[in-house]
Amino acid sequence: MRIYRLLIFFLLIFTICLKARAQPVQNVDSILNAKNADSDTTPPKREFRGVWIATVENIDWPSKPGLPVSEQKQEMIDRLNAHQRQGINEIMFQIRPAADAFYAKSREPWSKWLTGKQGKAPDPAYDPLEFAINEAHKRGMELHAWFNPYRATNDGKFSLLAPSHITRIKPEWFFTYGGIKLFNPGIPEVRDYIVKVFLDVVDNYDIDGVHLDDYFYPYQIDGQHIDDAQAFATYGAGYLDIKDWRRHNVDTLIEMLSDSIQAHKPRVKFGISPFGIWANTRQNPDGSATHGGSSYYELFADSRKWVKEGWVDYINPQLYWPMDDRNAAFNTLLDWWSNNTYGRHLYIGMAAYRINERKVNKFKNPGQMPEQIRYLRKNPRVQGSVYFSSKSLINNPLGIADSLRQNYYKYPALPPVMLWLDSVAPKPPVNFTTTQTPRGVELKWTTPELAQDKEPVYGYVVYKFDGNEKVNLNDPRHILHIQYNSNTYFIDNDVKRGKTYLYVVTALDRLKNESEPSPTVAAVLK
Repeated sequence: MRIYRLLIFFLLIFTICLKARAQPVQNVDSILNAKNADSDTTPPKREFRGVWIATVENIDWPSKPGLPVSEQKQEMIDRLNAHQRQGINEIMFQIRPAADAFYAKSREPWSKWLTGKQGKAPDPAYDPLEFAINEAHKRGMELHAWFNPYRATNDGKFSLLAPSHITRIKPEWFFTYGGIKLFNPGIPEVRDYIVKVFLDVVDNYDIDGVHLDDYFYPYQIDGQHIDDAQAFATYGAGYLDIKDWRRHNVDTLIEMLSDSIQAHKPRVKFGISPFGIWANTRQNPDGSATHGGSSYYELFADSRKWVKEGWVDYINPQLYWPMDDRNAAFNTLLDWWSNNTYGRHLYIGMAAYRINERKVNKFKNPGQMPEQIRYLRKNPRVQGSVYFSSKSLINNPLGIADSLRQNYYKYPALPPVMLWLDSVAPKPPVNFTTTQTPRGVELKWTTPELAQDKEPVYGYVVYKFDGNEKVNLNDPRHILHIQYNSNTYFIDNDVKRGKTYLYVVTALDRLKNESEPSPTVAAVLK
């Protein structure tokens, strides 16, 4: 009998294995999700979900220089629609790649990557930044204006620069390194000029944030040297080491920008996306357990100090390495940055452009980026991430965009609040009603009175529940609609006859503080 029992046991095992092999193959993300169900079952209601839209060299938009205006606009709409479907709620739009402009109200010439020739305006006239802001806000997305502060050209074709380009007007402000012209950060007039360029945008556009990338002093090139000895001799009093002086120059600009943005428009967020390694422990005991280049020693960018001093509202380090990398592990760096946030927000720069990279096996694994998302979500000091770049997400390498849309960003999220900028929530909407119409359920409410800080309502969130569900506004799966406008109505056309639905609406201010809920209103469909 024992041998028969053994035979039956092995037959059962064999049958189970056959059935398992006959099942459709799940993607890696689905398998990993099942193993990590606890971390994914309750998605965050507030999360920064950003993407960089790069204009330099036409990386993302427009697809090529000199497109007709109608095609430029359509490309932007298509891009924003795609990111909306992916669950993105933050757009980092590059508007000043090289002392040029993707916006009309500028003291610098139009970008050649927009019209094909530097200084040539779009025809018919339009303002790409204003257009992008409006379209992003329509889709419940914030837009951060992304500047490169110091790059003045991106190539050595100086003869093609517009007569109004600042390198022609103030040639003494620049040095050439690696074949391109860069602002000399040690010259006080340069810093004053850059601040004015930024404030042109802060004052004239309805942006949600000001964003800088990782280019400060140039990345080192063998055989090249920075030609700033004369500026050091003129302005470096009190500094024995030119490297300390260079860091001081960058620090000074960051502090100036922080103070100026706050003074001109306090609701505008200020953030920087530095190189992912501040310093290695072999260079500095406060650094990370990594082996790579560093922003502090090579770019003279003391990014940790900017957070510590409260000069930035968020830091967005570019952690473009895989998990457990031997030299610079994503998880090691994320942990280091999370221990150096000093109460400011931390958003992680994600290397979507490296997915399926031939030379890095870990980035050929479809589970690499989902694993990074899960890892950052487990850390309470991390409030979100930003992907480089738009093209990569839209191309959907190894199904990353599908993973965002179907899983990680399946439900809407509000941006994380910045209580040091604004901690006063709006008052809740009043006179909230529902009416059944042929198109669905029509929701209407009345604008609430001004909040204690006298700030008007900027938008609303509509929540929806089945009639027998408990009303829980902390669960983003019940967010039906997020809007960044003052409209006081919404049509829910995803309803069925014979059902009962419960609705709640809340108000948002500009920095996305949320009011207390309106009364819950039922809609009984006949």
